[in-house]
Amino acid sequence: MIIVLRKDADKAQLDHLKDWLNSKEVEIEQITGSQSTVLGLVGDTSHIDIELLEALDIVESVKRIQEPYKKANRKFHPADSVIDIGHGVKIGKGRFTLIAGPCSVESEKQICDIARDVKASGATVLRGGAFKPRTSPYSFQGLRANGIELLQEAKEKVGIPIVTEIMDLSQLPLFDNVDIIQVGARNMQNFELLKALGKIDKPILLKRGLSATIQELLMSAEYIMAGGNEKVILCERGIRTFETATRNTLDLSAVPVLKEKTHLPVIIDPSHATGIAAMVKPMSLAAVAAGADGLIIEVHNDPPHALCDGQQSITPKMFDELAGQVGTLYNAVKEMY
Repeated sequence: MIIVLRKDADKAQLDHLKDWLNSKEVEIEQITGSQSTVLGLVGDTSHIDIELLEALDIVESVKRIQEPYKKANRKFHPADSVIDIGHGVKIGKGRFTLIAGPCSVESEKQICDIARDVKASGATVLRGGAFKPRTSPYSFQGLRANGIELLQEAKEKVGIPIVTEIMDLSQLPLFDNVDIIQVGARNMQNFELLKALGKIDKPILLKRGLSATIQELLMSAEYIMAGGNEKVILCERGIRTFETATRNTLDLSAVPVLKEKTHLPVIIDPSHATGIAAMVKPMSLAAVAAGADGLIIEVHNDPPHALCDGQQSITPKMFDELAGQVGTLYNAVKEMY
């Protein structure tokens, strides 16, 4: 339920209203904007009389939220959220963010060299896989804890925040110095993991599942936010369809749909979506035009010899060219959004 207050709402009346709502055992989140103040109610609001609320002098309007996701709902939080990563990096609301790096961390030299290259080209976050969920048990599974240590070395030497994927709740202690924890497509509905991530104060990059609907993605975000962690970044990385020309089908329509439904930042992963390095550039530019808040791109200094997903990785030189084109296009279209 959403209660929109009048601009001249009396503080004493507001405090009385909040005390009464607390007695109804609902959670209250107050959002104060430049134009209005909103009380978002989470919990069982079925027993709260809307007509009674609307009769109050300080109340302008009352709306019930029909969607099952509340905290992620734009009706609950009208303004776009900005996720503070630290190190001077913020994602969302007029800030276009480039996240780049290899699919998997392979060595100290590899990850540090790529970190320097992508940062020089404009990336503000370094990605790199330490734990790798692979379809085949015989494929490279990542360097695991050693991979996280190498990412941290790159972070310290190059001065760039890092994002890497968690696969299991037992791994969480290893992520203390990771700036953004990524939840991959296969774990999007690992609800016990999502609940645990809801109890920590760290940004979460939540990828859409291979066959997940947009509502299912938002409900997964709700699991994290319901636990108290509202630092969620949504990622569209392609969904599984009947098409086989690309690895997945990039659902760019998800960007405007999500922007309408939620206040959370939305970024695009063109690398996993297409699985083809040559497709990364056109899909990246299309994502910018669609209104995305950023891109997460796989960059490798030697794609033919990459231990993981070399076919979809672009080189540092290609990324440098793409970053320039993305910046030009974003400056041209940002006023449209």
